[in-house]
Parts: sequence; structure tokens; C-alpha cells
Amino acid sequence: MNIPQKARIIGTGSYLPEKILSNHDLEKMVDTSDEWIFTRTGMKERRIADSKEFTSDMGYQAALRAIEAAKISVDEIDLIVVATLTPDYVFPSTACLLQARLKAVNAAAIDVQAACTGYVYALSQAKAYIDSGLYKNVLIVASEKLSSIVNYKDRNTCVLFGDGAAACVVSCKGKGLLIRDVRLGADGELAEILILPAGGCRNPATAESVCGEMHYLQMGGKEVFKHAVRRMESASKQCLDSAGLAESDISWLVPHQANVRIIEAIAKRFDVPPERVYLTIHKYGNTSASSIGIALDELLREKEITEGENILLTAFGAGLTWGASVLTWTQGEPL
Repeated sequence: MNIPQKARIIGTGSYLPEKILSNHDLEKMVDTSDEWIFTRTGMKERRIADSKEFTSDMGYQAALRAIEAAKISVDEIDLIVVATLTPDYVFPSTACLLQARLKAVNAAAIDVQAACTGYVYALSQAKAYIDSGLYKNVLIVASEKLSSIVNYKDRNTCVLFGDGAAACVVSCKGKGLLIRDVRLGADGELAEILILPAGGCRNPATAESVCGEMHYLQMGGKEVFKHAVRRMESASKQCLDSAGLAESDISWLVPHQANVRIIEAIAKRFDVPPERVYLTIHKYGNTSASSIGIALDELLREKEITEGENILLTAFGAGLTWGASVLTWTQGEPL
């Protein structure tokens, strides 16, 4: 089968802060237990950024590793796309801060906000730019400092989230993961089930909004779970169909690391065996936009991916947003 040689991921990188927040640490902060957290989420630890370590800092470290892996120079980057829901500032964009720090003088820079689906949304943009011929090299960075918006008095949410960053270089040529297809979706009618209520123009920061704890994320967990499985399954099936692949062609499933029960449900629906589902949730928790990128980077560094193997990415997040992408390893020649 001859697949057009278009956008492909030619280098990945990731970064995790040093500080570990374990379930046992959380037992001392809220009314919870290691057993309760692990059995319901699959999480044992998560990483927490230093007080002076920000989204752009973590993204910078991940970007350096991705650029090194891609074997390109910073001057060759045409565009930087940063996926985050915890930007350094409302404006300027975190992508612009990163562009300056990298000294990527030839790159345009934009932020993308699709919450936990941000990495997949960014992939779709990079693919469109590369396939159209507008750009040759796009740097995607997904970075989150979720600890800055988590209420560590709310046991229902504080156990779930961690900090971290991932990056990849998407190029028009070279050895790597061909982006076969990307499928995205959204449903803004359900925006309020996962939301940061204050900080925007609708609810600007005031003494009242701070006292009312409106600057912390709020989530309806049961509703999120119900929609996540269905939407991720739908996007994944659309992706496979568009790429002309069967479910049995999936070599690895790399899902958003939100909840082990969601992941298990998706794997079961696609008949992917547990040993072919790549998990980082036990180590890092939910790092929102960066979770898929972190898992993909670790997969590529720890496992030998061979010619023609297919990796299915799938995610779901606030918005609501969801998406999936099928990647196929290629040496740069027609498969």
C-alpha cells in the first residue's frame, strides 16, 4: 500500500518536574486514602512543578529534547504551536514566550486551548500546515501546570492532576510517525461540567471570586466519564475508517491518561490487549494536554516500533473536546 509521504512526527521529547506528590502525601491533606485513589483512578503519584517553574519553562525543556531527537536546528522551525489550559499569561501567548527562549527567529507562534485534547488538536493543525506545503517543520509543545488551578482542599479533583510537558517536531520528510489521519469533535453545550469559573472577562478576578474559590477547576466527574468513553470511541473509529485500518491493525493504544477505568473501557471496545496499552497514569496522573505526548515519548524511547506499526492516540477534555489520531511508523519510503 502506497501512503503519500506527508506530515510525520520525526522527534519527541518530554519533561516532568522533580517533586513527587504521592497518594500517601494526599492522605495528609484531604480525607482520602491510597487505596481509594488507586482503585478509582489508577494513580499512585503525580509530579508538581516548583513555585518558580512555569508552563513555558517545562515546555522549553520538552522542546529542546524533541528538537534534538528530530536532528534539526531551531532556525528550521516555521511554526510553534503550544497546547495548554494553564498559560503563563492570558496574553502574550505561551508560544511567543517559548519562541523567544528558543531563539526560533523564523517561527510564527500560536497557542491552542482544547484542554486535555490539546495535543491532538495541535497535531491536526501541524498536519494541515505541512500537508498544504505552507510550512516544513512545526514544533508542537503541550505543557501544563495544573497544580496552579487545583484546589488541594477538594478531594474529588486534587488527587487527579499533575504537571508536565511534551513536545514533538512534525515535518514534511524524514523517518518517524506518519500522521495518517486526525478526527476532532466538540460540544460546547456541556461546557460547564469541566470549567475554571473565574479569570476571564465573564468573571474577572475580584476579592469575591478569590474568596469563593472560583479560580480553581471544577468538574462533574460522573458526567465527564460518561461522555469521555463514548466520544473517544467514536473519534477513534472514524480515524481508523478514514485511514483504511481495522481495529486489529492497532499496534499500540496511547490514550489520554485521565482515569484507568476510561482507558480500560476504550481498550476493551477496540480489543486491544493490556500489554499494548501504554500507561503513565500511575506515575504522573492527569497532565491534561501533555499526557498523550508524554506517554508517546516514553513509548518511543522504551519500545522498538517497527515499520508499518500503527499507534492510535485518543483524548477527551473540557469544552467538551475530543479527538483521535492514527500514526504509522515509516522509514521515509512508501510503505
